[in-house]
This record gives sequence, C-alpha cells and structure tokens, in this order.
Amino acid sequence: MSTDSGEKGTEKVPGDKTLPISNNGVSVPDHLEGKEQGVFEVDTSDPRALNAVFENPLADVPREQLLQDVEAFCQEHGLMDHVEVMKKGALVSQRPYAIDEIDELTQDEKDILHRERTHKWDQPWQLYWLVSMASLAAAVQGMDETVNNGAQAFYLTSLGITSNRFSAAEQDNLTGLIVGAPYLACAILGCWLTEPLNKVFARRGTIFLSCFIAAVASIWEGVANSWVNLFIARFVLGLGIGSKSTTVPVYTAECAPAPIRGALVMQWQVWTAFGIMMGNIMGVAFGGLRPDLAWRLILGSTVVLPILVCAQVYFCPESPRWLIQHNQMQKAYRAFRILRKTDLQAARDLYYTHVGVEIERKINTGKNIFTQFYELFSIPRNRRATLATWIVMFGQQFCGVNVIAYYSTTIFEQGGYGRNSALLASMGTGILNWVFALPAFFTIDTFGRRNLLLTTFPFLALTLLWTGMSFFIPPDENPVTHKVQSARIGMITTGMYLFECFYSPGMGPVPFSYSAEAFPMHVRDVGMSWATATTWCFNFILSFTWPHLVTAFQPQGAFGWYAAWCVVLWILVLLFMPETKALTLEELDQVFSVPTWKHSSYQIKNAIWHIKKYVFFQRHMEPLPPFYRGAEKLMEA
Repeated sequence: MSTDSGEKGTEKVPGDKTLPISNNGVSVPDHLEGKEQGVFEVDTSDPRALNAVFENPLADVPREQLLQDVEAFCQEHGLMDHVEVMKKGALVSQRPYAIDEIDELTQDEKDILHRERTHKWDQPWQLYWLVSMASLAAAVQGMDETVNNGAQAFYLTSLGITSNRFSAAEQDNLTGLIVGAPYLACAILGCWLTEPLNKVFARRGTIFLSCFIAAVASIWEGVANSWVNLFIARFVLGLGIGSKSTTVPVYTAECAPAPIRGALVMQWQVWTAFGIMMGNIMGVAFGGLRPDLAWRLILGSTVVLPILVCAQVYFCPESPRWLIQHNQMQKAYRAFRILRKTDLQAARDLYYTHVGVEIERKINTGKNIFTQFYELFSIPRNRRATLATWIVMFGQQFCGVNVIAYYSTTIFEQGGYGRNSALLASMGTGILNWVFALPAFFTIDTFGRRNLLLTTFPFLALTLLWTGMSFFIPPDENPVTHKVQSARIGMITTGMYLFECFYSPGMGPVPFSYSAEAFPMHVRDVGMSWATATTWCFNFILSFTWPHLVTAFQPQGAFGWYAAWCVVLWILVLLFMPETKALTLEELDQVFSVPTWKHSSYQIKNAIWHIKKYVFFQRHMEPLPPFYRGAEKLMEA
C-alpha cells in the first residue's frame, strides 16, 4: 500500500485523517491505538488493509502475547504434548527471515530451516506421492477432453448421426451437443458443486468421487447404444470434471510447502497436457479396429487412470488446511508431520495456517456465497481482478485451442487425410501440446503472465490464419490414387502444429495461474468458481458452435473467426490485464487498485513507445515515467 504522507509511519485517508501504520502496513484503528494488538483483532471495515494483514498476520503481535496465544491454542485443541515445538514454530512464522536471531531454536533446527530454502526439493516421499496422484488426476482431465476427438470419426456414423434421418443443421447440432456435453455440465453444475462437495466430503473425498464419476461415465460412454445415451453419459462425465478441475489444484496448494507451491500447482497444466496427448494416442491405438468397436474402446480407455487415482488418493493425507477449517487440529498436525521433514516445520505451518483461517472466518462472518459474489463486482479492486480473470479464461477458449483438441481429426480429414492418417496427425498436436507446456514451468515466473500473452497472441492469430487459408489450396486429387496434393495437407498440418507450439507456453498455463492469485484472499474461493465457470461455459459454446461455423463459413472463415478473436484478446490483455508475477498480496492489492482508465492510458502510451523504438528504430527516445511510483518491484513486473 502506498502512502501519501511524507512522514514515515502515517497514512493519509479520506477526510485528512492520519492513522498510525503498523509494521506490516495495516492502519491501526482508534480503539486499538496504544494497545497491544492481538492477532485476531483485525479491522475489517477497510478492504484495502486486508491483504496487508494476510501478508503476515503475526508480524505485529508482541512476543509474550504470541507465546500465550500458542499455549492457549494447544490447551484448547489437546496439543499440550507439542506445546514447545508449537511455540518455536510460531516464532519462526513471525520472523521467517530472521531465523538466526531466534534464541529458542537450536543450531540443528536453524540448519533445517535454512536448508528448506537452499534445497527446496528435499521433501518427504509422501508429498511426492500426493503430487503424483494430483498429476494423474490432471491426466484424467486431459484424456476425458480429447478421446472424443478420435472417437467421433467413428460414432457419428455408427450411431446414425450423419444418416439421412437428420438434416445437415440437425447433424451439426447433435455433433456439437455430444462433444460439448461435459463442458455444459461443468458450467451449469460441476463448478458450483465444488464448494458443497468439499464441505461434505473434504478434498480427498471430492477427488475420489469426481474420479469415480469419471470411471463410471467412461464405461457408460463405451457401451452407449444411441446418441441420447452417449450425450447423457458425457454430461455425467462433466459433473466430475468440474469439481476435479477446481479441487485438485487447491488440494495441492494446501499441502505443498511455500517454496515449491507454485511449481507443484503448475503440474496440473503440464499433466493435463499429457492427458490430452494420451487421449490422442488412444485414437491411434484403437483406430485400426472395426468402426463399431474402435470408438467404444477409445472412449472406454479413459477408465484406467481414474481408477488408479481413486486407489492412490486413499493413501494420501487429508488437506491440513481443510482439517483446520473444521477444527480438527490434531488430525491437521498429523497430516503436516507426514508432509514436512520435521515436527518444527509441521508446527510452524499448522499454527500459521490456523491464524490465517481464523482471520478469514472473522472477515467472512455474516457473508455467504451470494454476498461474496456481489463483492466481486461491487468493490472496484475486486471488479478489476474479475475483469482480468474473465479476459484470460474467456481467451483460453476463444483463442481456438479446443477447436484443435476436439475436432482436429475431422479437420485433418477435411484437409485431405484418410481416417488413420488423420488420427496420427491429431496425435502430433497432443504431443506438441505437452512438450511445449514444459518450458512454461520456468517462463511463467520469469517472463511474466502478461508478457507471455502479449508475445504469443499475435502468433496464435497468424497460425490460425495460416491453417484456415491453407484450405484455399485446391485438393488436386490424383484421378487414379485419389490422393490429395501434399502441399495442402502439409500447410494445414504445419499451421495447426505451430499453433500448439505457441499456445502451450502462453495461453495454456497462464489463465489458471493468474486467476488463482488475482483475487483477494477473502473472496478467492468464489472468484475461482467464477473463473472456472467462465472457461467451461465458453468451452461448451466453442465445441457446440464449431460444426455450424464450418458449415456456414467453411474452414477458412471458421479459423479466421478465432484468429480475429486472438487480435481482440491481445488488445484486451494490453488494456485491462495488470501483471501479477512475483507480487505479494499487498502489492497485488496496489496493482488492482489503480483505476482502469489510468492503467489503459499508460499501456497505450507504453505500446506506442515500444513501437517507435523497436519498429521504427527511434533509439534515443526518453523512457516513460514509472507507472507504479515508489514500487520498483511492480515496475519490474
């Protein structure tokens, strides 16, 4: 939070009233001035101050009071056998960057805490077991999305969808409806069931239930005997996809240590891309069988991974944060002891998480999901974050990626491939999607979210135009072999492959990472539900309307439509999406508190400056003044 006063330790607020500032930047209310401020004595009347509180709620608590609070906490929850290590953990949480100055710690304990930063991947095997389970769950998600790509090349005929029984428009409707059924279920039910399911079944139970639904739906898809039956099976599949896509990243984040939390959460996107690749491989693996059997095995092949996840999640600990939210402190401590190397680290994370949960509970007293949803739009800072996350979630769909994920086999057949060759070419898109998702593991926190999108969107537009315009190359079939001219299919394939290369490191990982950090803590859950519902809603719209677009405008116009959206999205990102890379909660609060018109005006000037300097080679231009004054870290972002 920036201060308008030139005097250190004061802040100007409306009405020219000056409030003292605590060490973590929080304005101290009148009724607490001059008193020892307890950890839960939070002024909730000023939304601007809440993120500063979340930055480190223990920072301003006097040492003696902190130790008394820890002892009372242990007495209340039956943890007196661990009271000494709890006190040490609380002191470490209060001063994480001054470990050597804490006299209560032994040298071995200090060495362990230092090693946590220098050897951040040195973690218990149980944590990596949990991460492997989450990665498998992500692969389930990816396979569920793309196996239909190859299967529809067979079932559209086998189930009579392309027969004379239906008109061309009805065929397009049925194709889009079956392909988009899971995403319709996600948007209207799956995402919004996440909160009640997690409340009743906890994180592990929700993951188990969602993967059980996925396994049942996979078998159901494989034995469907009509298009209606297949539609219902895929709709049920979406009920599992919605809750799984929200719960698994949250579960991973709640269990992971802070130094590697971002990297482990990123595994969701990487292994979803792996599942997308596996879904395309299943199309190749079973595509050579007789048509009525091939599509059933392709769709049914997704039953294996969710069964493995259901078995694996049974041996994972419950989320400690969920247990703390439900006042099960002893179980939470046991879970942390499994997921951390030492009791000291477990005690530190237990008490610090408990404090954060209690502050959130106080802030949200009297609120429900509807009032929190209203706050997404009624509070300007939240409204800007909501707009930015809507742009990236909408953009992840309308950049056109799932046209390729869901319809690439059909597109390749339209381009001139035979069925088996089209399945093989589709497998190539899945492999590239996964391979080029791996660099994002490093670039998203170095190059930045906003810069990745501004760099890759122009190439997404160009590659979509490349693909669409390649359909203008005449087929020139050989009258004897009936083979299509190689230039046509080569250009179409190259355009789609290049699209995947530019999508995976940019629009692939950014939307979920950006959405997870843009919202303030006290509305983050409902904010993420809004974000995921947005992406699944437009996912359904895309999958349902693509057959109609191709019929009405041919592939050239359909690809051109999404190329145009990439240009529009580049402009929206430029004007309305602030950078969030490596920013603290308080710095994020500052960024999203800047009026939208000011941000947009500056970014337009900034874009013009870069064009003049790097396109027209005006090397001696004066740099623009910094936008975020007094915050060098924000300017770096």
